[in-house]
Amino acid sequence: MDHAIRILGIDPGLRRTGWGVIEAIGNRLSFISSGTVTSDNRRDLADRLRQLHDGLKEVIDRYDPGEAAVELTFVNKDAGATLKLGQARGVAMLVPALFGLNVCEYAPNLVKKTVVGTGHAEKEQIRTMVKVLMPKATFNSDDAADALAIAICHAQHRSTPAARLRQAGVLPS
Repeated sequence: MDHAIRILGIDPGLRRTGWGVIEAIGNRLSFISSGTVTSDNRRDLADRLRQLHDGLKEVIDRYDPGEAAVELTFVNKDAGATLKLGQARGVAMLVPALFGLNVCEYAPNLVKKTVVGTGHAEKEQIRTMVKVLMPKATFNSDDAADALAIAICHAQHRSTPAARLRQAGVLPS
């Protein structure tokens, strides 16, 4: 018999970090909650990263997930923006790890392919499919919808042989 697991999906960003919590029992998915942690762009970088840390910590304290999934990000044209995004992503991975959660990473194309069926889906298609898969889901931003999609992707891939090897520490995350 399958047991319930709460999964936290995180779509990292310095300005807005989306989060979504779902519960998976076998192939059945249930929406728990979602939202967006924001940082004040008038603050210095260190304080903005602390704001993201504190917001994600509050989400984990409140919803008590058993696992976390974070979207991989790639280099874009602006090296400075890429570096800042990388730092926000570091916070998004660190906070669940501090709670002892296993943190998996998924490429954006894999998330889209898993949720929508194509690796080049648009934001609106992601939002629509998240609602199809979890009709009770609500989200206040594209970032929160993306975070739910990341959680859904993890729910679908967490029981694969490769995932079990990663969880056992045999393969890198």
